[in-house]
Amino acid sequence: MIKFLDLQKINAQYEKELKEASNRVIDSGWYLMGKELNDFEQNYASFCGVKYALGVANGLDALRLIFKAYIELGVMQKGDEVIVPSNTYIASLLAISDNDLIPVLVEPNNETFNLDSRLIENAITSKTKAILTVHLYGQISIDQQMLDICSKYNLKLIEDAAQSHGAQSKGKTSGSIGDAAGHSFYPGKNLGALGDAGAVTTNDKVLANTIDALRNYGSHKKYENEYQGLNSRLDELQAAFLDVKLKHIQQDIKGRRRVANYYLKNIKNQSIILPKVVNEEGHVWHLFVIKTKERDDLQKYLLKNGVQTLIHYPIPPHKQKAYIEYNHLNFPITEQIHNEVLSLPLSAVITGEEIEKVAIILNNYK
Repeated sequence: MIKFLDLQKINAQYEKELKEASNRVIDSGWYLMGKELNDFEQNYASFCGVKYALGVANGLDALRLIFKAYIELGVMQKGDEVIVPSNTYIASLLAISDNDLIPVLVEPNNETFNLDSRLIENAITSKTKAILTVHLYGQISIDQQMLDICSKYNLKLIEDAAQSHGAQSKGKTSGSIGDAAGHSFYPGKNLGALGDAGAVTTNDKVLANTIDALRNYGSHKKYENEYQGLNSRLDELQAAFLDVKLKHIQQDIKGRRRVANYYLKNIKNQSIILPKVVNEEGHVWHLFVIKTKERDDLQKYLLKNGVQTLIHYPIPPHKQKAYIEYNHLNFPITEQIHNEVLSLPLSAVITGEEIEKVAIILNNYK
């Protein structure tokens, strides 16, 4: 069986370094808000090209804390609207609605799967305060039109950079293009921890300072609480693990691009639509997502032939019970995408023989 993602094999590459990091943390006797976190935050900020990185418990909390901080700073208030792609994982919406802000859904571009900048302006009202754009599947979603709209309407641009570690656009790295960005280090991500983990990046000192307190019960100084905050701290162990893997991420990106380029060149089945790449540096291939009207049948065929695949994502947010108030809405492009997409095996450790087999099996389908 060709696994969709072999996490054990991925992390085995760094076994010695990870075990050394673990021992270092255990031996230190300090497990929260210490040197390992500080080192990783500095290194990740440098990697992203920003002044500030703040480690938090997970990617959802990273986004939640950005909106919570903007509310505390008076930039937003409850009831304000945030434009967000209708084609995304539900976490993007949860971060907005958890802060009593209103998600306003906008359709994606049918070729890139990312938020369609051409449709944004029609969704803006007097209550719109931000755009939360998602770099879906690892491809940068921000273009000049989106930046111009934010400038014209004085909107905050927030990146959901959960899937795009290291992607670049016009010399800027994912997490440094907007006003702030939320990052996920879930184990299956390109930069994955060995548990839940996340971070916020920004160049805004005031925002960073506010989030620094909010993630720690609203406190800069123990037992003195400025805000009604959260307990959302990246622990020393995960920070140490992430710092190890950050050293190798460029090699990982190179390996992912190798696999993606092979698929793009060698999958010839006319019933399969391959992903569109806007520019090579702007895509780090968290996922390689094909599209076909025969998705379910194709997935069964692949599994029968020893290829494991996943669907990202089978049900769009506006059709989830959690957002029953949106269930009546129709987003035909989003709904088509969710009915037709299938993610192929992709990682830096998958072998040339394995990706060749995947392509051959796909080309032999019907």
